[in-house]
Amino acid sequence: MNKELNSIGINKIPTETTVVVAMSGGVDSSTVAGMMKKEGYKVIGITLKLYDDGKEVAASKQCCSGQDIMDAKRVAQKLDIEHKILYYQNKFKQGVIDNFVDSYLKGETPIPCVQCNQTVKFKDLFEVSKDLKADALITGHYVKSITSNKITNMYRAIDENRDQSYFLFNTSREQLNYLRFPLGGLLKNETREIAKKLNLNVADKPDSQDICFVPNGDYASVIQKFRPDSFQKGNIKNLEGEVIGVHDGIINFTIGQRKGIKVSDKDPLYVLKINSDENEIIVGSKDNLAKKNILLKDLNLLSEKKEFDKNIFVKVRSTGKLLEAKVNLADLNNAHVDLINTEDGISPGQACVFYNKDTIGYKVLGGGWIKE
Repeated sequence: MNKELNSIGINKIPTETTVVVAMSGGVDSSTVAGMMKKEGYKVIGITLKLYDDGKEVAASKQCCSGQDIMDAKRVAQKLDIEHKILYYQNKFKQGVIDNFVDSYLKGETPIPCVQCNQTVKFKDLFEVSKDLKADALITGHYVKSITSNKITNMYRAIDENRDQSYFLFNTSREQLNYLRFPLGGLLKNETREIAKKLNLNVADKPDSQDICFVPNGDYASVIQKFRPDSFQKGNIKNLEGEVIGVHDGIINFTIGQRKGIKVSDKDPLYVLKINSDENEIIVGSKDNLAKKNILLKDLNLLSEKKEFDKNIFVKVRSTGKLLEAKVNLADLNNAHVDLINTEDGISPGQACVFYNKDTIGYKVLGGGWIKE
């Protein structure tokens, strides 16, 4: 006789269900661990050490620092759950930091948080959780997940200001069926209230704001550390191909940037294109930033192709709004996106994530990397 599904959609009672909770030391993942423990699940907390803390990093508002690891350990002790620390500095450097640096040097605007989720956090943590015979891997991401017939679909969180589905578009179908996101139906203040009721010392801990290995948002300093020869002067050109100035290195610029161009013109100038092969940037007026057509590569599809027969919604930056669009799948790896309305500052290296609205909310259909 089948038992009823438990709160995470598994056909077991909580006391017979083992879950791994990815604990970063912040309020969200700590609250999730507490919620699972309170419901009676067998909880194993795992914290990843991803990089070696320098003084600048330790002092900035970032996740996964040495202080965060200690906070996660204290929360695990408070909840009386098993806690493991995994040391993944080399994997993180190879899979995330090196990719971040290389992407910037190609004139792209990378998203290391997606790479981290795709590689170290989900790929390796997924394997560790399986080795521990866990029934599910639980995280504190603000994403809704609905599991039916052993298939899990991902939706935007109720708290749209906290929604993190954009960063998880590259999750594989196998990973998604194993992952659970209990905070997707909560507002941030509700999460903090639960943490207070659980008497967790991180209930009022500020959220991390910076990329974990980038002290105070200073991307250039990270690139200089790993590629000290990358700051090479080059030409600044207008749309007619005329040289109108000189820059100190393409890594100082992103698409849509105005600051730092240091060239006078009758209208403010913005970075329109970064040509890494020629070490040059192309600038022009703000009107030239508007785009309606986007080419994508390296797709990850979480839905059937028929869901793309009609207009859907896309998101082209983590802080951007949903944009109505028609997505034409060239094949399983490439797509052409036609926006209904123009959008400024679309940059290679960023993700374009697909959504479709249904009766539950905005379901994530997958996405791809912006090529141009």
